[in-house]
Amino acid sequence: MIGDTAKTLYPDVLETIEACKVLSKEGFTIMAYTSDDPIMAKRLEDAGAHAIMPLAAPIGSGLGIQNPYNVAFIKDAVDLPVIVDAGIGCASDAAYAMELGAEGVLTNTAIAQAQDPMMMAVAMKHAVVAGRMSYLAGRIPKKPYATASSPVDGLIQF
Repeated sequence: MIGDTAKTLYPDVLETIEACKVLSKEGFTIMAYTSDDPIMAKRLEDAGAHAIMPLAAPIGSGLGIQNPYNVAFIKDAVDLPVIVDAGIGCASDAAYAMELGAEGVLTNTAIAQAQDPMMMAVAMKHAVVAGRMSYLAGRIPKKPYATASSPVDGLIQF
């Protein structure tokens, strides 16, 4: 359910939760578009959602993921697939969403309004695959200082 149709197209999460309760009782599979709030994501799961679809940024904005921590917080809060929705602008945004642990991304405007939509669609496919593989492979820990990547044992130092 969209709460603000004039500017942001942000979801009305409270109404979405209520609709989720009704629709889940009727047997519908619910992929709930929501804000990037992990508390609301958990409430949607409790209301019967089958997937949580937090926005990365306003629909069609192409701004990419504005709050990567909330994607991770949502992943921790729910035991459902997380599909990053809205605001994806380019392939690197999709890869980033996947690297954060999302199970998928939903994109329309980034492809539909690209100068070459077919090429952008292929780029998105590769980005999603690469981002998921990167997530599954596990990134190295971030450190404030350099760490030698080659062994130093046995080297002669002058």
